[in-house]
Amino acid sequence: MIPRELRLPPEHLFPPDEWRLVERGFSNRWMGNAETIFALGNGFLGMRGTFEEGRPAIEPGTFVNGFHETWPIVHAEEAYGFARTGQTIVNCPDATLLKLYVDDEPLFLPTARLIDYERSLDFREGVLRRTLTWSTPSGKHVRLKTSRLVSFVHRPLGAISYELEVNADAPVVVSSQLLNRQDARADDEPSTNNGADPRRARGFGHRVLNSKGIAEDGHRIVNGYRTTNSRMTLGVGVDHVMETDNPWRAQRSSSDDLGKIVFTVDARAGVPIRITKFLTYHSSRNVPAMELVDRGWRTLDRAMTEGYGALEAAQRDFLTDYWERSDVQVEGPPRVQQAIRWNIYQLAQASARAETTGIPAKGLSGQAYEGHYFWDTEVYVTPFLTYTEPRVTRNLLRFRHSMLPLARERARELSEDGALFPWRTINGEEASSYYAAGTAQYHIDADISHAIRHYVNVRGEKHLLKEVGAEILVETARMWVGLGFFSPEDDAFHIHGVTGPDEYTTVVNDNAFTNMMARANLRYAAEAVLWLKEEEPDTYAALEHATGLASEEVERWQRAADAMYVPYDAERGIHPQDANFLEKERWDFQNTPSDRYPLLLHFHPLVIYRHQVIKQADVVLAMVLLGDEFSLEQKRRNFDYYDPLTTGDSSLSACVQSILAAEVGYERKALEYFQYALLMDLADVAGNVVDGVHVASVGGVWMTLVYGFGGLRDYNGELSFDPRLPRPWDRLRFPLRFHDRKLLIDLTHDTFTFTMVEGAKDLTIDVRGTEVVLREGEPVELPASVGTTPAPLLASEDA
Repeated sequence: MIPRELRLPPEHLFPPDEWRLVERGFSNRWMGNAETIFALGNGFLGMRGTFEEGRPAIEPGTFVNGFHETWPIVHAEEAYGFARTGQTIVNCPDATLLKLYVDDEPLFLPTARLIDYERSLDFREGVLRRTLTWSTPSGKHVRLKTSRLVSFVHRPLGAISYELEVNADAPVVVSSQLLNRQDARADDEPSTNNGADPRRARGFGHRVLNSKGIAEDGHRIVNGYRTTNSRMTLGVGVDHVMETDNPWRAQRSSSDDLGKIVFTVDARAGVPIRITKFLTYHSSRNVPAMELVDRGWRTLDRAMTEGYGALEAAQRDFLTDYWERSDVQVEGPPRVQQAIRWNIYQLAQASARAETTGIPAKGLSGQAYEGHYFWDTEVYVTPFLTYTEPRVTRNLLRFRHSMLPLARERARELSEDGALFPWRTINGEEASSYYAAGTAQYHIDADISHAIRHYVNVRGEKHLLKEVGAEILVETARMWVGLGFFSPEDDAFHIHGVTGPDEYTTVVNDNAFTNMMARANLRYAAEAVLWLKEEEPDTYAALEHATGLASEEVERWQRAADAMYVPYDAERGIHPQDANFLEKERWDFQNTPSDRYPLLLHFHPLVIYRHQVIKQADVVLAMVLLGDEFSLEQKRRNFDYYDPLTTGDSSLSACVQSILAAEVGYERKALEYFQYALLMDLADVAGNVVDGVHVASVGGVWMTLVYGFGGLRDYNGELSFDPRLPRPWDRLRFPLRFHDRKLLIDLTHDTFTFTMVEGAKDLTIDVRGTEVVLREGEPVELPASVGTTPAPLLASEDA
């Protein structure tokens, strides 16, 4: 993997703190990064970490998961079956604005004289706080304290507490605004993206949000909107509570794009002013905008009744429970623990209330990747959720099931049977305009099936399988049987014309990852259907009716799986990434300057495609997800071959490489790649943190800690551990939920301790080949030398 620059801000600005992200001074240089890393969200509603003053701002944004505009994808050269409908998440009206004027002077941080300043995000509170003292041009000191939250408990609700005090009498104005920043752009106005980076969101050439009505009263304004093309509706509103002993008055005004409550205060020295602002957002695909206005009105009524303090208390209670289920503790460098908790906190912000949607690639922290849902969710995020909050995994897989009708249509369009899920989407339609690195990634079907199987195995019950899982398995298995073919030359089952996870090698034959994942998909589909037929005949009958399932289909799935061709080069002892990968010329890494990465921004795709060069882990990912199908020696040989070819141009790669490096004994590389994943956003490893959090990478951080260094494996629903605690760390500790039991794993260099904290029945696990029986409340302590010898730390990793 190509070494990456770590753009860490200096410690005096961002000091280590195990439970908080802290900024000790305002800096123009780090402002764009800070908008992302201080963003707030709950999986439904997200707000970037911009200042209440509104200026300065690099990429201000407020997003509602799934609320999008559509637009026609225009291809320079048309062809049958190309994606037609683009979808982009909408930057919603901004309700965070509270503009401050003292003596008619605005607070503007780049030019303000600040006596002190601190901004912090406490992962235990879920509140973004800021304190500062501003010395105005007239010499008065203004003490400002702000607190902002997006509620985990109340899905459509956010709130801001805004407190200030002046040390001398002064006129104070606070202009609270609800601003619709339109995404329309004149034809001759350049886009901030300008097509240079395909990862960033496009601008719209038309007005997106159209006002359908306003309701207002007192200090409350609620607007209703409908998008121009997708016809989705939005209700967004604000209300306020003013608390001060100073004389004050308020003036309300509103229009389609701007609502304002302007508070004018005759401030006296030392007399505090506190404004509480409640914010609400509701969206729908089919409910009229004014009905959403009514919903928003009721939400604000409840918030005003309960008050801001109750919201903060509920936030703390939610996060106390979250950290009890999710906290990973490392005794090592302080910044490591801080960064781990920041990453795990991002998983809560991206997923906690994603209840009828997917999880966008950037969560709700930015507009990049158009707010689309990818395979990231099933492969990189659901492992964490399944072990800590399975309710969310279940909701995500039910959401995938809701896309099944469109997935069936897409399969027909591509002349396939069954269902083909979209590579990237919001509304269920394929939105990838570049089929070679998009639609051709048929492995999305197997990724979803893998997530279903993992959920069922970890939960130890099959309710999801009966509800929605089996139907997905049937349709995806049908797709694979239709897509592949039996070759008369070797009687093997081959899959041609697909793209694996590595997007630098496209439309190939027999991609190893795809074939192995398809095989697992086919086998699990057959297993699930046969189980239903035997154990749940009524459910099986309903499945037959819904899918037209014929008994002979299961035999075809099993035959295809048993005959699946998996490339293998006996001479090298490795699995070729695809049938022809080893025939290509190796990329000239030595003469590629560091500023030419990522390659996708500097080389034509055809140049990249004709070389052995890898954007992200492909065969290596197969060895993580399907590790029981490889020997340790095969894993090491494959890793040794593919690691030098991997650029790491994708944020999804470092975590996977770290897991495999740890397993085969390459501790230095495991730690190096873990550092890249851990600091992907905090140190701007990919150079684009301003665009939003890399959610798959933060999920990968948890996977690296638990699967990589913790050595967890869960093949076929059996729990095993082969820990790989790095030498620079003294302890690794994490909780899990498995088969409805709560476990606590505590690893040191001397002992491994396994505790069943809750669980009515005993649980048998495997620790390096040694069988261990866990009983509730009885910790089992083993020497770190237990069982089989782990893979040795190999000097050859430096080769």
